[in-house]
Amino acid sequence: MWTELSDTAILKRLGTRLKAYRIARGMKQQELAAESGVGVSTIAKIESGQSVSFSLLISVMRTLGMLENLDLLVPEQKPSPMELLKMQGKQVKRVRTKKD
Repeated sequence: MWTELSDTAILKRLGTRLKAYRIARGMKQQELAAESGVGVSTIAKIESGQSVSFSLLISVMRTLGMLENLDLLVPEQKPSPMELLKMQGKQVKRVRTKKD
């Protein structure tokens, strides 16, 4: 579903969802802005699907109790069992390019 949408359409859909969360919690835009430490105009931008900085979005998500959803956005990368056997205690710190 998401892959078929433009970036603009995704922002609008996310804004609509965040607005629904705010309304379900009985909060006005002014209240959410004050508790999040952002401006009312930032809340309006988010809810209308305009782009804002990720740090502002995190502040709003924190206030709405949605931070646990960030794990779904960028899941932790875990090595496969085979990679664990190969590493045997070695931790990969960077990717090296092979020389010809």
